[in-house]
Amino acid sequence: MAIDKIEQNPPRQVGRAPSPPLGCFYNIKLFVLCHGILQLSQLLVSGYLKASISTIERRYGFTSQKSGLFAAFNEVGNTVLIVFVSFFGSRVHRPRFIGIGAMVASAGVFVIALPHFLSGPYKYSGFMNSTKNNSSEMCQTKDLFNSDWQGQNCSQQDTIVYEEVFPILLLGQLLLGIGGVPIQPFGISYIDDFASKRNSPFYLGILFAVTVIGPAFGYILSAFLLRFNVDIDKLSQDEIRIDRGDPRWIGAWWLGFLVAASFLFLSSMPYLFFPRTMPKQETTTTKHNPKLEKPINVEKPKPDQMQELTLMQFIKSFPYTMMRTLRNPTYFLVVFGQINLAAMLAGLATFMPKFIEKQFTLTASFSNIMIGGVIIPSATLGIMTGGIIMRRLGLSVRGSALMCTVAILVCIFFAVPLLFLGCSTQSVAGLNISKENNFSDCSGPCSCSDDAFNPVCGSDGVEFRSPCHAGCKTAVFNGTTNNVINYTDCGCIGQQSIPSYAVPGDCGSNCTHLLLPFMVMASLTCCIASLSQTPSFMMILRTVTPEDKSFALGIQFMLFRVLAFLPSPVLYGKAIDTTCIRWGGKCGKRMACQYYDLDKFRLRFLGLQTIFVIGGLVCFFLSFVFQNKTAPKQQHIDQQKSLMEKEDPRI
Repeated sequence: MAIDKIEQNPPRQVGRAPSPPLGCFYNIKLFVLCHGILQLSQLLVSGYLKASISTIERRYGFTSQKSGLFAAFNEVGNTVLIVFVSFFGSRVHRPRFIGIGAMVASAGVFVIALPHFLSGPYKYSGFMNSTKNNSSEMCQTKDLFNSDWQGQNCSQQDTIVYEEVFPILLLGQLLLGIGGVPIQPFGISYIDDFASKRNSPFYLGILFAVTVIGPAFGYILSAFLLRFNVDIDKLSQDEIRIDRGDPRWIGAWWLGFLVAASFLFLSSMPYLFFPRTMPKQETTTTKHNPKLEKPINVEKPKPDQMQELTLMQFIKSFPYTMMRTLRNPTYFLVVFGQINLAAMLAGLATFMPKFIEKQFTLTASFSNIMIGGVIIPSATLGIMTGGIIMRRLGLSVRGSALMCTVAILVCIFFAVPLLFLGCSTQSVAGLNISKENNFSDCSGPCSCSDDAFNPVCGSDGVEFRSPCHAGCKTAVFNGTTNNVINYTDCGCIGQQSIPSYAVPGDCGSNCTHLLLPFMVMASLTCCIASLSQTPSFMMILRTVTPEDKSFALGIQFMLFRVLAFLPSPVLYGKAIDTTCIRWGGKCGKRMACQYYDLDKFRLRFLGLQTIFVIGGLVCFFLSFVFQNKTAPKQQHIDQQKSLMEKEDPRI
């Protein structure tokens, strides 16, 4: 009877969510797990996109500057809408906004893959050169430079598709940026609001470390999928006549976007079930104590004037509020220190695979394995180590500033030697070498197309842009696959009285032995620089008032986008384009670069990295100097807060 009575009249739990099935979602640890998975999915897209940049660039003939704009364009949507994130702050259902935004981002990723399905098969130089009867790129005396030259069929449909590709890619990036607006600011502020003060740095450290793994998965996924031909869905295996080692190879870049978009959509679903508020972690960690196991204290908005403003009033007051926030010296210096590091990271993440690919003559697939399997895990280790150090030592704002300064200073000592670890451009006929027999004269009667790009390596170690430019008159085919395995009777190779030959593919830079020391130094640089990630974020969270936390994070991410993520890839791309010594061509239009001055490429690409690291060092050092002057006052404030927390554990 007593049991029946209790079941019929259960005690009312004032303030507790009415839906028992959702009880598991009132747990900040579960939110941290779900947010880690979501950001892993989001950054999987980011990593995969950056890993595929060089492939998309070759496929559609973009310059590096144009590729950089495409890679950074998602920041446009972020920048425009970040003001609204700052306005809504904690007054909206943050988990629900995160979930809806992730769904919009997923739609944008599907749009990015769309150009592949709108365009025809990939046509490269010598595209139809698969039989002995078709020798369009061999040296022949008759004039073959006409509209029927293989690989240069300039139909109106192809021209229209090429013109429409870039706007479609930008639209997909715009949607991806808009959907990603609420994910990180709302997620970080939500965790910091409901996690304990002791565990908050640890959770954020785990979160940052897990999200770094996302790009690693993106690079590894691209390394696997780029092994498949771009037209695997349009051509049979017998119709694909080039292999992964061919400089003209294009991998299935679009396939990974379909996989990543699906993963992103699925990871957005749990956010529809998280509550708007949840109990502070101190109250949930105490077990079986009815006095402390109080109902959820639904936190009402504080009587802050910012909470009472309308949207238009908020927009009008936004510049003033932003300047008030930036007048906080520690906040200003730390944010601009992070901006320097973010600008460096954005440029390196976008073009480092291309740098390794060109510098050491590797495939795009192998380069992405190096990034995703070596460099990014090193950065993850650094971020986790930074969070552990903060938790173990209980670093104050001043200690965090010192830790960031020391980490970046040590990072510089490992970054500078990278400028000298690299290769020079291989010997290419007509570009960077000259011999007694003029290459243009010996291949002049061959009627070679200036747009031809089918590199061959001569027996004398000199590379030519095509068999025609090498003066080769005969091709030797594989009897089984019907692919070319050798070119003979090449008039521009060696002495004309001696039989000469060339093999398909480039000659390479012949310095792959430098790859290992380069990867070791680059990994150490990333690991040490990443030690500053968690301390710098905690400095921001601890130097602004609680009611301005969401706003301060919104300002921070807005400045990241405007000053780092948006311009940096374009700047790096422009620097890379200035090192090009031979541009490709198709249908009278300039296409992607075929050959770079690798020494200039290395110095300008990694030189920008060094400049940004030094800028970050200056900002963190100045923040330490400022904190050193204000430490006594801050210590007194911390002591007062500690006494209040002891008197009332719910604070």
